[in-house]
Amino acid sequence: MAFTFVAVAYIAALILTALLIFFAIWHIIAFDELKNDHKNPIDQCNSLNPLVLPEYITHGIINILFLFGYEWRSLIINMPLIAYHINRFRTRPLRDGLGLYDPTTIVSQQQLSKATREGWIKLGFYMITFFYYLYCMIAELIQ
Repeated sequence: MAFTFVAVAYIAALILTALLIFFAIWHIIAFDELKNDHKNPIDQCNSLNPLVLPEYITHGIINILFLFGYEWRSLIINMPLIAYHINRFRTRPLRDGLGLYDPTTIVSQQQLSKATREGWIKLGFYMITFFYYLYCMIAELIQ
């Protein structure tokens, strides 16, 4: 069992993906609280917006590790989400902050359902990639 850079990259990816899963669950719960009127939209957006950039940076770190480890398959699997993150951040409604969520528009049913659906899709993607990274890590350690 040898710890190569690729094995360390997959171990780091597993840990960071667990963090991304936590972020996705946090977003889903926050939007559910908004939908059921348990929280104020301003407070909710103030708690969600600071998490956007760490989520994107964490996902970027994972992909940089794969790039340096020449793990092209893992990088290609992540490319659609990277492109989505870049486009989402580039077209964000808030121009004065780094967040994505505006308290005045997030309370509309259309925006709320879109944000909830985005959270569920990201959670599914992160769960699938978590188990894929686990498989690749074990395969790399066995070699």
